[in-house]
Order: sequence, then structure tokens, then C-alpha cells
Amino acid sequence: MARRLWVLGVILVAASTGAVLAAETAKQTVWNFDSDKPGEMPKGWTAATGTWRVAADESAPSKANVFAMTAADAKEPYNVALADEPSIKDVDVAAKMRAVSGKKDQGGGPVWRAKDARNYYVVRWNPLEDNFRLYKVVDGKRTQLVSVDLKADAGWHTIRAVMQGDRIECYFDGKKQIEATDGALKDAGKVGLWTKADAVTRFDCVSASEK
Repeated sequence: MARRLWVLGVILVAASTGAVLAAETAKQTVWNFDSDKPGEMPKGWTAATGTWRVAADESAPSKANVFAMTAADAKEPYNVALADEPSIKDVDVAAKMRAVSGKKDQGGGPVWRAKDARNYYVVRWNPLEDNFRLYKVVDGKRTQLVSVDLKADAGWHTIRAVMQGDRIECYFDGKKQIEATDGALKDAGKVGLWTKADAVTRFDCVSASEK
């Protein structure tokens, strides 16, 4: 289930003649899946490739449900679930994730500016390879933009991506790991979640806002 939150940031600027108060608002959409029924797709989401379901998980950062990739698509290399809305160009997207299993691949991450299951940006962490990578997928072809070594313990981690214009920044547990520029996907698009091959992964506290 998605929640629309109004986030109010306030900046106070002091001057010799007094103080100027500036306020800035931004709409954020948050999905915690706790009002959705385990075993079904969450409201407002579409499984583009792979089998995705809401699942009960007592370890979830927002108890007690998560959104999980449970079975790979035999015909597609990547498993993609997309939120039906909003559609955003300059975006701040984040998700908490826990890698559960996978012999060929593990982990995953958020996608953004998605036109469909064959056109999007994705940043993902893979605990099998101990790396954190940014990709673009255009017409189904995946191209690596940046890769950094990153080793982390088992459990829940937060992956975040911020894109404005052609500039991209990616964060792992609050620390910036990647900076890049790319102009392949210029238009507004959907946000979503991604895994590869047999990577069974659980996601929670997915959020998206316009920058």
C-alpha cells in the first residue's frame, strides 16, 4: 500500500536586519506493503517479469510485510516489478532490501525512469560478487555505467538513487558510492524493483519523490 507524505523542509537564514524564513515542500510516495495481503501483488504494482508477491516477514523494517521476488522468469534475464504511479523524471528513489538466496545471482535494487521492463536505470548490490553497480537497460540490453567493490553483512540494507537531468548519485546505507552522468533515458518514468536470474530478494520501505 502506498502512502503520500508531504515533507516540509525549513531553512532559516540570519541577516543583520533580521531573519528570512524559507520553506520548501515535496511530495513523497512510500510503500511499506503492510496493508497488502500476503501471497498477492500489492495494490498499485505490476510484476513486469518474474514472480513477485507480498510476504510476511517479522524481520521487516516496517512490520510485518515485505514485497518479494519469489521466482525468476524463465524467458527473461531480469525480474522487474514496477509501481503504476507516479511517473517522475528528476527522482529520489530508495528501498530497503535483504538478499535471501540465489545460486546464480543475489541481491537487487531500485529502478527509475522506467518506460517498461526493457528500458530503465537500475542500481543494485550483489553479495555474491561483493559489488555495487549502476546500469542502464535500453531495449533489453544492459550496459554497466559504474561498478565499485562493496562488502556488507547479511541483513537489511538501504539502496538509494538520485537523478537530476543526466547526473546520477547512488548510496548504500546512507554513504555515497557512485557518481555518474548518462543521457540515454531522458523522460519521466516509473520507479520499481529489480533482481537478476534466481536472486530471491525481499524489499520494504520503498520511496520515491521528485527532486
